[in-house]
Amino acid sequence: MREELLPGLAVSRETFLKLKEYERLLTRWNSKINLVSKSTLRDIWSRHILDSVQVFCSIGEKTGKWADFGSGGGFPGLVLAILSDEFGVSNNLCLIEADVRKSVFLRTVCRELGLVVDIYNNRIEEMSPMLVDVVSARALAPLKTLCFYAESHLNEDGIAVFAKGENWESELLEAQKNWIFEYDVVTSKLHQGSVILVLKGIKSV
Repeated sequence: MREELLPGLAVSRETFLKLKEYERLLTRWNSKINLVSKSTLRDIWSRHILDSVQVFCSIGEKTGKWADFGSGGGFPGLVLAILSDEFGVSNNLCLIEADVRKSVFLRTVCRELGLVVDIYNNRIEEMSPMLVDVVSARALAPLKTLCFYAESHLNEDGIAVFAKGENWESELLEAQKNWIFEYDVVTSKLHQGSVILVLKGIKSV
């Protein structure tokens, strides 16, 4: 039996149940630590889980070492891990989160769901260059700051995948004052005005 997450994307019942268990754990932990805004819990699938699924879909089944910046409650990082298992994508996932309690939550979910993920309880700017193939981030920082993080940790042919809201165009213009990059814009299927920016060849001006 398959469960459709987005048009054209169906997953096994087992994977769907993993996502539901993740939802349960997040809701329980959110009462103790602020993983996501409480106002979004009622619409957690659309606002967080499926939005993270779109990040996975935006670059196809690219494999390699993948670093998720500021993973927080696990979006998109933990969803990426679950989908990588579903589709047999050999992504070596690294989740970076500065908050100790959120890092404990991430480790707990990985243990409960049997996800093999490296979790770093560090500030991004304090980490040595990771030389990864893909970086991602969601609701973390302005694009100009994300470009700084990405340029520090991507390998030469790496790509960056950033989920952005309605102000993405102004963020893009601001980032281009200090950074040179190629980019694609993937329109969100869930939220009007939101996009996923896929950046390549990030270099400082």
